[in-house]
Amino acid sequence: MKETNDTKAIAKTSGSKILRGNMRQYSMVMALVLLIVLFYFLTGGKLLKPLNITNLILQNGYILILAIGMLLVIITARIDLSVGSIVAFVGAIAAIMIVNMKIGVIPTILVCLVVGALIGAWQGFWTAYIKIPAFITTLSSMLIFRGLTIAVLDGRSIGPFPDSFRAISSSFVPDIVSEPIMLFGAQLNLTALIAGFLICLYIVFRDVNKRRAKSKYGFDTMAIWFFIIKQVIMCGATMAFFYLLAAYNGIPTLLIILIVLIVIYSFVTSKSVIGRRIYAVGGNESAARLSGINTKRLVFATNVNMGVLSAIAGIVFAARLNAGTPKAGTGFELDAIASCFIGGASVYGGTGTIMGAILGCFIMGVMNNGMSIIGVSIDYQQAIKGLVILLAVAVDMIAKDKEK
Repeated sequence: MKETNDTKAIAKTSGSKILRGNMRQYSMVMALVLLIVLFYFLTGGKLLKPLNITNLILQNGYILILAIGMLLVIITARIDLSVGSIVAFVGAIAAIMIVNMKIGVIPTILVCLVVGALIGAWQGFWTAYIKIPAFITTLSSMLIFRGLTIAVLDGRSIGPFPDSFRAISSSFVPDIVSEPIMLFGAQLNLTALIAGFLICLYIVFRDVNKRRAKSKYGFDTMAIWFFIIKQVIMCGATMAFFYLLAAYNGIPTLLIILIVLIVIYSFVTSKSVIGRRIYAVGGNESAARLSGINTKRLVFATNVNMGVLSAIAGIVFAARLNAGTPKAGTGFELDAIASCFIGGASVYGGTGTIMGAILGCFIMGVMNNGMSIIGVSIDYQQAIKGLVILLAVAVDMIAKDKEK
């Protein structure tokens, strides 16, 4: 009898441990869901209209691109304040080359990516090798490239772009059928529905394989009931998301770009050697250097990567604006940094995930979109976002203090 009670106690403790672990892991998901529910009622259902969901992706795609790059910088215990100015500068170069100089879209995009890499290398040199704090280096670059943007544009906007360039931010994946199908009284894009179904299959297949591997080697696994509920919720949310996309024009081309970047950087941060080294540098740079990691080269590489992703965001934003403008990218660094901290990145470095940055970005996006719909003025929106960043960092620091 005693052995049975002890076994039950162990099982209960193990189950509680796993549940608490999963609650921490999905706390950002829960926060996002609660935020969506709140603004759904505050906006009278407008937040989840198909058109608004598509706009949410198009309006926040470039912030998500910046957040992915910013996460790697923050993991190394640094920060980049220049990304908004780089977005504007790259957009200005694209406008001058395409509109004024009549250069093709593909060569222009390649030049913009090279420019972004060179800017990242410039910042990486001062930060990694001259040891100037990243805050100062990127603050300097923020001023330099904002000024250069105004100079090359002569203080005015240049546009419009040709349709082939605008398609980066405004086109949709063609449907596989000539006519939309009817479902639940709505015309739906079949390609979007199939994509959602395939992603659900991938999610279930991936998680089942992970669970089997953990069981095979004797690691703790979540309770089967919790595992099933997780799959149902994730697949239900995925299909609901793609249903809303299908009810408008289908899958935006920008979403394909985002998915590709997310897959690549998720692999780099979680599966690659360079990803583990980036975390090592952020966790303890001196120890990483003594263990044989070339910390200078790694910090330099994260800056170059940030420059390239800033260039991609600049291309996407210029395509959405349909012009290169001196004011482009203003405040983008705030949203990118906030996305990372809200998503669980640590101000001390060494902590953070791509999925966390994505969730943080969508939390910021839903906040911005919801507040705009209900009529909150831009000044109050900025104040609220500032408070959100402060609270996110405060939670991180309190957690660190408790660990000591």
